[in-house]
Amino acid sequence: MGFRGDAAIVGYTELPPQKVSTRTPRFTLEQWATLSASAIADAGLTGIEIDGIVTSTLLESEMFVPSTIAEYLGARVNFAEVVDLGGASAAAMVWRAAAAVELGICQAVLCVLPADYGVPHSPKKPLPDSLTDILLYGSSSNRYGSPQAEFDIPFGNLGQNGPYGQIAQLYGSVYGYDERALAKIVVDQRVNANHTPDAIFYDKPLTIEDVLASPVIADPLHRLEIVMPCSGGAAVLVTSSDVARRSKNRPVWIKGFGEHVAYKTPTYAQDLLQTPITHAADSAFDMSRLDRSDMDMVSIYDCYTITVLMSLEDAGFCEKGKGMEFVNSHDLTFRGDFPLNTAGGQLGFGQAGLAGGMHHVCDATRQIMGRSGEAQVPDCNRAFVSGNGGVMGEQTTLVLQGD
Repeated sequence: MGFRGDAAIVGYTELPPQKVSTRTPRFTLEQWATLSASAIADAGLTGIEIDGIVTSTLLESEMFVPSTIAEYLGARVNFAEVVDLGGASAAAMVWRAAAAVELGICQAVLCVLPADYGVPHSPKKPLPDSLTDILLYGSSSNRYGSPQAEFDIPFGNLGQNGPYGQIAQLYGSVYGYDERALAKIVVDQRVNANHTPDAIFYDKPLTIEDVLASPVIADPLHRLEIVMPCSGGAAVLVTSSDVARRSKNRPVWIKGFGEHVAYKTPTYAQDLLQTPITHAADSAFDMSRLDRSDMDMVSIYDCYTITVLMSLEDAGFCEKGKGMEFVNSHDLTFRGDFPLNTAGGQLGFGQAGLAGGMHHVCDATRQIMGRSGEAQVPDCNRAFVSGNGGVMGEQTTLVLQGD
């Protein structure tokens, strides 16, 4: 099983994240079109090549989402897909687009994730039930018959902060817990954000003491170890090699992928300390015929510091239980010996909803294209990308390579 490596990311766009406001948002369909046009223009191509779309859910349409988008764009597509894997959706979109291209189904696929938390709500303008559930319960459904309604909501096993705090507590009881090592992840990524003009924390340096002085939100996790919700959006354009040759950018070839979905609620995890990224990373590296040591940078999904730590371990970059030692012994900044989340990650750049996952794809793409400005990693040709959905239950990975 594997790719020939004939599909490439040739264009991307990522909106500068903005702090959440109560302003009236644009329709997500409009955002979809704007992001699409920007990614196409970035590649130096035209919309006429587009014959595939991959999307997430859409506020304006609970059904027939791909056809709704195709109709809005005026596109005729041969491949249309909806991906619903939370923060793992972005990497999942990219490998599905690459597979469709390599199978000859289409030649150019848009993968787009709009995100705008500035959604006004009032008794006169009630939110859709699905969004109300997410905001009020931190779950996917409170409807009769759903597992969340029967087992999770009544017992309060909801949201993300509490469950990730439980994982960190469990990790500490088994392997020990160096809170300064976890804080160093935030600090090193903040250095990267300080060199990325579009980042939320572009102009806000940080120290380990600052992280540890921030309030504990879910013991042992501090506020600055947790992502902040932002408005934004991101998109990438995946094409065939023929189209890639016409692009103005260096093609970023999709050499391998992995995906593993194990559970939705941590209650049902067989082992909270063994995450699905193990299988997903092994799959991506085996498919690409590359090794961990071949990577020039890694872009690891970072909703919480414990997510980064466990992902580094389970993806095979260090031994299980040795993640804190690994972090302490490496420089994770863009100028260090192990460049990690070189645009700041979601902890430094900002998490614009599902587009937070696409941030990691864009981060790696920028580096391989040589477009990361002050934060550019010298001679960056290969990258590993991860996506994480839910509470470590959905994991996707990519191995990317430049010419």
